[in-house]
Amino acid sequence: MKSQFRHVALIGKYQAQGSRCALEDIAHFLVSQGCEVALESDTARNTGLTQFATLDGAGIGAQCDLALVVGGDGTMLGIGRLLAQFGVPVVGINQGRLGFITDIAFEDYQNTLEPMLRGEFEEDRRWMMQAQVMRDGECMFRATAMNDVVVNRGATSGMVELRVEVDGRFVANQRADGLIIASPTGSTAYALSAGGPLLHPSIPGWVLVPIAPHTLSNRPIVLSDAGEIAIELVAGRGASANFDMQSLASLVHGDRIIVRRSEFQMRFLHPQGWSYFDTLRKKLHWNEGVA
Repeated sequence: MKSQFRHVALIGKYQAQGSRCALEDIAHFLVSQGCEVALESDTARNTGLTQFATLDGAGIGAQCDLALVVGGDGTMLGIGRLLAQFGVPVVGINQGRLGFITDIAFEDYQNTLEPMLRGEFEEDRRWMMQAQVMRDGECMFRATAMNDVVVNRGATSGMVELRVEVDGRFVANQRADGLIIASPTGSTAYALSAGGPLLHPSIPGWVLVPIAPHTLSNRPIVLSDAGEIAIELVAGRGASANFDMQSLASLVHGDRIIVRRSEFQMRFLHPQGWSYFDTLRKKLHWNEGVA
C-alpha cells in the first residue's frame, strides 16, 4: 500500500554535517513510496540537490499535503509557523539528539515513516501565539510564535519593571530580568530553565514565568489561552521583546506587548503509539539509574 500523501515537501537543516546525503536518501525513499517530492528552495540551494522540484514556503503551503523536516526543533518550528496558515501537517526527523517535536530518529526513519505515510500516525494540534508591540496606540511590530514571547532587560542594564494585565485587569508590576509567556510547547524551552512548570500539550493555556524576579513571591502562573495578556514596559533601558527567539523588537518606555492566541494551529504528526511522557523521560533524562 502506497502513501496517502501525494506531494511531500522536504526541508533540511542544511548547515549540519552530512545533511545533503541524508536529505537525498530520504527523498529517494519518499519517491519509492509513491510520493512526489519537492525540496524547500533554501534547502535545495544550499545542498546542491537539483534533481527535485523546488518550492518556497508559500508554494509548499499551496501545493503539498505533508512537510517532512530533517533537523532539530528550531528548524521544525521555523517551517511550522509558516505552514500553519495552510493547514499542512509536519513530521520531524532528528539527525542529532531526540527533540521534543522532531521525534523520529534518522537511523530508523524508513521503518517509522512507512506506516505513517500509509496513514498510521498520531496527530497533535497546537495553538500558536499572535503578538504585537503597540506604541502610542500604533502597532510597531507583529509576530507569530509557537514557543514563547519573551521581554528581556538590556544586555548591560539592570532589571526592567513590567506592568502585567490579563484581559484588561491589572495583575502586578514586576521587577525582574524579564518575563516569559510560553505555550505548552514552549513550556519545555526557556520557561523551564527559568523555573516554570511543564504544560501538557492538550492544555489550552499559557504559563507566565518571571526571569530572576526581584520579589521571590513573583511565581509562575498558568493562564487560559483564550484571553489576552498585555505587558507594558514601565522602566528599564535597552529592553527588547523576542518571539521564539527568531525575531526581535526594541522597546521604549510605555510600549505594550499584546499576546493573543493565533487563529492557526500547527499540525504535528507522530508515529502511532507516540506518547508525550515518553518524550519527556528521554529528553529530560528521567528515571536514569532506575532498574
